[in-house]
Amino acid sequence: MSDDHAAGQNRPMAGILTRLGAMLSLGIMFAFVKLAGQHGVHVTESLFYRQLTAMPLICFLIWRSQRGWPSIVSNKHRLHILRSILGIFAMGLNFWAMTLLPLADATTISFTVPIFATLFAALILREQVGIRRWSAILIGFIGVLIVIQPGGSLIPAFGAAVALGGALVTASVTLVIRILGRTETSVVTIFWFSVYTLPALTVCAFIYGGGHDAQTWGYLLGIGIFGALGQLGVTQSLRYAPVSTIVPMDYSALIWATIFGIAIFGQYPGLSIWFGAPIIIGSGLFIAWREHVRASKQTIASASESV
Repeated sequence: MSDDHAAGQNRPMAGILTRLGAMLSLGIMFAFVKLAGQHGVHVTESLFYRQLTAMPLICFLIWRSQRGWPSIVSNKHRLHILRSILGIFAMGLNFWAMTLLPLADATTISFTVPIFATLFAALILREQVGIRRWSAILIGFIGVLIVIQPGGSLIPAFGAAVALGGALVTASVTLVIRILGRTETSVVTIFWFSVYTLPALTVCAFIYGGGHDAQTWGYLLGIGIFGALGQLGVTQSLRYAPVSTIVPMDYSALIWATIFGIAIFGQYPGLSIWFGAPIIIGSGLFIAWREHVRASKQTIASASESV
């Protein structure tokens, strides 16, 4: 990380507030996704407008960046394509889960992403995972079992499976992004994600899309606008504060999912959510903290070696 970027990360309150705003925007987007689904909008059509609306914002960020358009040049296109394939499947499953489940239930299950990501990092990237993080992974899965209650849950089994599938694929995306992050900025990664996914989504929108009333078009516009704002907020928050400071703010998404679920859809979280969500969130926070400790030790070790 450059000294300028590190200096820019000395605004923790700005980072926290920006991340909270991003979670609110994404919560509104998912509410629009669910409303659009109830009005017959196909998931791929929602994805199309989500990506289409984000593209001008991404281009603006690249234009305003220090290097400008030359920064999009990359020799990692195979990884960008892999990230795009996995990313669009992950986004599609997450959107679909929001239409199948109450917002709070789908959001809670999505919190398993850091648990799966840590598991995949150990199994695929061969990262060293100590007993503490293995314990957090195990405890997190216990929380999942409490929420889903296999065989006796009020949560539809198919919807829960879709949500877990979305979390699994999203976790795999984080591994690819971690590799890309060694040479690519987040904005450039998002740019190529849009470039590689929009053509296929355009075809899908042409096949599955149709005429809508003004209200439904408003939902699709909301998906695009608030999805883009959420994406901007997530990216911008990383410029204000370190990951370890802002990641805990992501769990505020459950607050908005619960509020919107009750106010818009009349869906109240079941008891299993109140018991399981704190376990899943606690596991995720502990993993994030251990990642921070591990990164700090590596930084100190690298500094010592350079002396």
